[in-house]
Amino acid sequence: MSQIEQLSPAAAHAPATAAENVYRKVTWRLMPYLLLACAINAIDRMNISFAKLRMAEDIALTDAAFGLGAGIFYLGYILFEVPSNLFMQRIGARATLTRIMMLWGAVTVATAFVTTPNQLIVARFFLGMAEAGFFPGVILYLTYWFPAAMRGRITAVFVMAGVVAGVVSGPLAGWIMTHFQGWMGLRDWQVLFIFEGIPAIVLGVFGWFWLTDKPAQAAWLNDSEKETIAAALAAESGKSAAHGGFGEVLRDPRLYIAGLVCFCVYSGMNTASYWMPTLLRSFGLESLKTIGMVSSLPYLGALIGMYLLGRSSDKRQERRWHLALTLLTGATCFFLLGFAQGNVPLSIFLLCLGTAGALCGISLFWTIPPALLSPTKAAAGIAVISSIGNLAAALSQFMVGAIKSATGSLYLAFDVIAAVLVIGAIVLLLAIPARHLREREH
Repeated sequence: MSQIEQLSPAAAHAPATAAENVYRKVTWRLMPYLLLACAINAIDRMNISFAKLRMAEDIALTDAAFGLGAGIFYLGYILFEVPSNLFMQRIGARATLTRIMMLWGAVTVATAFVTTPNQLIVARFFLGMAEAGFFPGVILYLTYWFPAAMRGRITAVFVMAGVVAGVVSGPLAGWIMTHFQGWMGLRDWQVLFIFEGIPAIVLGVFGWFWLTDKPAQAAWLNDSEKETIAAALAAESGKSAAHGGFGEVLRDPRLYIAGLVCFCVYSGMNTASYWMPTLLRSFGLESLKTIGMVSSLPYLGALIGMYLLGRSSDKRQERRWHLALTLLTGATCFFLLGFAQGNVPLSIFLLCLGTAGALCGISLFWTIPPALLSPTKAAAGIAVISSIGNLAAALSQFMVGAIKSATGSLYLAFDVIAAVLVIGAIVLLLAIPARHLREREH
């Protein structure tokens, strides 16, 4: 009988309680800051979709140029994502996250002063470069503090902060652009970029003093608390010491199957997010406040959907059909938009439900790669899958902008995105057998 088994129930429970207290302390120290950073990141990334409603006339911005600007952001992100994470391992998370937030805030503020479409495209590319490494950097940072048993829940909460930001970003943009037109002689869209860029700079400076690279350096932890974290991480690293080479990871066909599904999911999510204000205006909504308020509804729906679908998926230990039906729901709504022209309430309902479905697909999708890939391939594999998804985010915006410029309508573009979502659902169901996920999970 082990020493743990010989302990009384109260004594055996004591170490667990002590560990829970340590991680509660770590969570309350780190997560509020990281959640706020994630929310500001989402707002600064998406505010261009609202600024476009007014800046298009001022800088002669066509829909094709807007699509290029929205998409080229992801090219900058992809190119500098891996180098940023490698550099973070050398200089530490505190310096890296501080640098990222201050730079993306500065670029956001500078975007207020673009005067041509080409300048906007360049600014968006630089924004992608500045933000590159933020999400994977935080994911890596969490591995320094939390064991794998806790990391899934912590990561899920971090991801949902971006969705919560989607709820407030529309009304916030509408309020700023309505009430601050002419402030300091600036246009409403210029004020939007300035007001929403400054918080990132301030938070970045604050992060230099607030964040700690690793538990051993944390002055706000005592020696016993540091040892608790170190022991948990050491035990975990011992179980996964062997790692497959990157070349071996790239030869796994399941990586590209999952990547294709991710490509489809990201295409739907990003297209809906970037083009929603433009589509709402085409429905006949003119007030920026109204557009901002309505644009928050899909994110509210997505929050509810993520909770309910996640709970159902966990309860039934089933991922594929939950994700597939979510994608098909989004595809159906996007396809029906063209038939609902002239019916504003129905059009808004379809857009909101379809967008919520596309957003819910993200949280459901990311339960699949860890179960599909072996532990030795998961870290590199997930990074590759994420890059494929970000590539979709770039290409889909180019496509939508080109179609809008050629036809004068977004409906055909949303039909194409609907077809992409259907392809994702079919590939998921046919190329990723349920038994593969069950075998990996067990």
